[in-house]
Amino acid sequence: MAMRTTFIVQTFVTKRKRLVPGDREVAPTESGALKKAQAMAGRMPGAAALKIVADDETGELERATILGQFGEVPEDFAESLQGG
Repeated sequence: MAMRTTFIVQTFVTKRKRLVPGDREVAPTESGALKKAQAMAGRMPGAAALKIVADDETGELERATILGQFGEVPEDFAESLQGG
């Protein structure tokens, strides 16, 4: 079972006066994800940098960690990552 780590920047946009997930972009490194999320939060309501660890063969999510949040991020964002 080989684990793969991916760094993702999740943006947030406002639709019908609610904050909802926007586009996701992959970043090559942890620091790259943090820098990109911070920069993107300057152009949209908010962004979060994530570290995703998943099984490379099955794609099953092992762990999702929020590395940083910038701007406006939904209050239940952390819970939604855990499937709650």
